[in-house]
Amino acid sequence: MRRLPEQVSGVSATRIELAAITGAHGVNGEVRLKLLGEGIDALRQHRAFNDGALELRKVRSDNKGGAIARLAGIENRSQAEKLRGTVLTVPREALPDLAEDQYYHADLIGLPVQTDTGEIVGRVIAVENFGATDIIEIEREPAPAKGMATFMVPVTDQAVLDWNDERLVVAAAFVE
Repeated sequence: MRRLPEQVSGVSATRIELAAITGAHGVNGEVRLKLLGEGIDALRQHRAFNDGALELRKVRSDNKGGAIARLAGIENRSQAEKLRGTVLTVPREALPDLAEDQYYHADLIGLPVQTDTGEIVGRVIAVENFGATDIIEIEREPAPAKGMATFMVPVTDQAVLDWNDERLVVAAAFVE
């Protein structure tokens, strides 16, 4: 899941992306979805997306890792095609609470990163998972004149020592 900061009445709010419409499916207004969150079950927990602009009527697996959905008011292929590229979002507050040692990827993105020695090294710009564990991508701040502008750190007890709403602490050995 990715976090989208928005301004609401002067206060920063967070929108979570759960899926993206990739095109129409058939002629009756169904849409194909690329799932960005925890799969189809996470999507089913919500009925309204994009501040109520899109209402989910039905959703099913496409048996290829994505989903097929019917949205209220979308009656034909032409209407469905116009939604291509639309990202389905919900407010961060609409997601279930997690245990103390769990996190949503969106909660890590944007956090300042420092080492266990106190050195500020950058900020989290992405969280990936290639199978074994989550990996955070950190953008170096300031960006170096030469060399890599980003680096990756596995989210393990040895590498990520602590995090909260204000910062993430990594072991200095993983910064090199």
